Amino acid sequence: MHELTQRKFDQFPDERKHKKCAELLRCIYSKQAPELLKRYNKWASWLSLSPLIFDIKLISDRFHYHLHLSHQFLAEHNLLPVISKNDKVVSQPLWPIAIYLDHIRSAHNVGSIIRTVEAFALGAIHFSSDTPFVDNKQVQNTSMETYKWVKASQGTLLTHLPKPIIALETSDQAVNLYDYLFPESFTLVLGNEEYGCSQEVLNQADVILQIPLRGRKNSLNVANAFAITAAFIAQQRSV
Repeated sequence: MHELTQRKFDQFPDERKHKKCAELLRCIYSKQAPELLKRYNKWASWLSLSPLIFDIKLISDRFHYHLHLSHQFLAEHNLLPVISKNDKVVSQPLWPIAIYLDHIRSAHNVGSIIRTVEAFALGAIHFSSDTPFVDNKQVQNTSMETYKWVKASQGTLLTHLPKPIIALETSDQAVNLYDYLFPESFTLVLGNEEYGCSQEVLNQADVILQIPLRGRKNSLNVANAFAITAAFIAQQRSV
């Protein structure tokens, strides 16, 4: 990021000034580069703001202050990276589980599902032909880069995946998720945001599971429902 003179800086609209400051703070934060604080503090003085010291919380708070004044839309992948997230260099061995995405349309949902699969090291993800794949930019962003670490394939037939086939769906015939003991190996199917699992999948399903709900709405967002289910699977396997 190149240096700016005050004359050049003052020519920017206010929104761009704050956007520039936010970009510089992101660089300082993510690269752990305190040497750039001198430049930021000079820009801050031109905005009549107090100088910063190299403190992660202070930098984060100021970053969001500038972002707000620059009217930038804040998606999760635009948040400052968490420095102390303790990501592992190598994950635990994958469980022999297949996750099948059945006509899911939203790239945002797909990215969230990928992130959950990777976080729990659940297994491989198989995409129906019309589900956004890992080469989709929004999928990549929403997955917070975890798409690089999951096994993924597109167009795999459900009949070629591990049995039993378990569909996560709202149905009068569904088994309560919390009453079900997951086998060692299986395929979990997640359905379309609007109509759920396709009839083709339901015809092949050995089990239909449903998350018990107490509110008026009878369903959850597919990525949220999957996160609940994934945590329950992990809990069972840790016993």
